[in-house]
Amino acid sequence: MSVITFNDVHFSYPPVEGDVDENGKPIPGATVFDHFSAEFPEGFVNLVGPNASGKSTFMLLAGGRVMPLQGKIWICGKDTSLMSEEEKNETASFVYQNMEFDTDDKVGDLLNYVYSNGALKGNAAAVNGNKEDLLSEVKKVFELDSVLEKKLNNTSKGEMQRVIAAFSLLYGTKIIFMDEPFFACEDAQKDKCVKYLKEYCRSTGTTIYISMHEIDLTRKYADTVMLFYSNHDIDLGTPDEVMTDEALEKSYGIPVSMLKHAETMTREQIKEESDMIKKL
Repeated sequence: MSVITFNDVHFSYPPVEGDVDENGKPIPGATVFDHFSAEFPEGFVNLVGPNASGKSTFMLLAGGRVMPLQGKIWICGKDTSLMSEEEKNETASFVYQNMEFDTDDKVGDLLNYVYSNGALKGNAAAVNGNKEDLLSEVKKVFELDSVLEKKLNNTSKGEMQRVIAAFSLLYGTKIIFMDEPFFACEDAQKDKCVKYLKEYCRSTGTTIYISMHEIDLTRKYADTVMLFYSNHDIDLGTPDEVMTDEALEKSYGIPVSMLKHAETMTREQIKEESDMIKKL
């Protein structure tokens, strides 16, 4: 069943101020989607592909955080151009890459506030079938007990990422979009968190779209994969259907053997490796 529909969508970013060609004319902003139509499913969906291939833009458009220049987008049957900000926030929540909050509130107080004031109203069962409630379970899975008395802006990057991911689950929207939510966490924490996201998705009926560079975790847990290419084409299917060696190398422009290190490489490093390979 589809929960997101793009119909004849065109989206380009505005020109960068002062970015001109050799004739002094402004260079047009990058076009990400050009008359693009497709339907996207519910479930646990992983977005895979190199930086600047359109993953973040797709999620922002799908959730109505930015509007297409042309065409229509529906989420959960609603036209994003007709939704109020309140409707958008009730339908979809976002975890942005490098998201931070400037607050002196303690982590424990913030978790309680989000849980009590979101759609779940402080009343949701744990997804693992135990008698504990969702708040207690989320604290345990995301390893937050040691930071509950910390001010959020005094936590480490990895701790803050896990707290923010916890916010998104405790708030209780129908869809959650996550853009590289755990890149600063340890490998074991990433696996534990992504596994739980899938369990949460199945147990609650929530749809989660998550962008991450961890190829092995995507193969292990994804229901559906969206593989993005540098020309903004997208392949949609199961991990086995979409994540072939040939397709991944075409998407990233580097050998599959190097993709395990891609998450620690800068965009410039990946481009340098890709350019070097093309010259061989």
